[in-house]
Amino acid sequence: MKTYYDLTPSTGDSAVALGNFDGLHLGHKKVISSAVEGKKQGLLPTVFTFAANPLADLGQSAGGEIITQEQKLGLLEEFGIEQLYVLRFAQVKDLSPEDFVKRILVDVCHAKEVCCGFNFTFGRGGAANSKDLTRLCAENGIRAEVAGGGLSGGHPVSSTRIRRLIANGEVDEAAKLLGRPYCYLSAVQHGRRIGRELGTPTLNQAIPRNFILPLFGVYVSKVTFRGEEYVGVTNVGTKPTVGSACALAETWMPDYRGPDLYGEVVRVDLLKFIRPEVRFNGLAELKEAILKDGDQAKEFFTGK
Repeated sequence: MKTYYDLTPSTGDSAVALGNFDGLHLGHKKVISSAVEGKKQGLLPTVFTFAANPLADLGQSAGGEIITQEQKLGLLEEFGIEQLYVLRFAQVKDLSPEDFVKRILVDVCHAKEVCCGFNFTFGRGGAANSKDLTRLCAENGIRAEVAGGGLSGGHPVSSTRIRRLIANGEVDEAAKLLGRPYCYLSAVQHGRRIGRELGTPTLNQAIPRNFILPLFGVYVSKVTFRGEEYVGVTNVGTKPTVGSACALAETWMPDYRGPDLYGEVVRVDLLKFIRPEVRFNGLAELKEAILKDGDQAKEFFTGK
């Protein structure tokens, strides 16, 4: 996948998916799929997006990230995108709607087809919407398609809804809207080795900066590294029994018997909420709870 961080002209005529795509959820995938379909007409499947949520560039709260930029790029390539523009919002925010279509879609992207979501806005101050895009594209010989909002459980699929589910610990429901589990990738850090003393050694990881934090508690998880997958039990929070200065993720893999993984980047998918964080009366009680959580995690995987 060719990735541009500037306004380098496209190498050919393209089908362009427009959007922030901050979660790459099922609704976003509908928009992107239209660009991928353009390959059948000899068009280059292209995404035009931003390096950061435009709200953040405007000094407003973006609500927390769902995926990292690195994950986003990997997923777009996996979806079939062959050309990607990742711009800073400041580079286009002051363009009029007419200039955006002419200077970006026509002159840079060489677009012949464009797709966006029903709630897409563009142009200085977000003055134009998807209907305006359709009209302006037609004036410039571009076919525009507006994807309807996907529904799940009778409600629209949106990044805001997904963030709310994750914050409430409903990661299994969030996964249905994302089309994949909520996950994070980060390096394993040295901890206080209390888990090792209990016979339940854990992977201590920081959840990526600016990520939406799941509800503090214990989750069934899937741990992936070196091409292998393991059943995991992950505690997200401040470890009230032994104490922690900040929120961390701590994962025990009941079936793992390999070497320490300090410094290694490990992926953890949170699959199901088990219980809230609890302050136990000592390490023996904590160990008993961890072992019980491990049994529940194994049952979850066995029943899948």
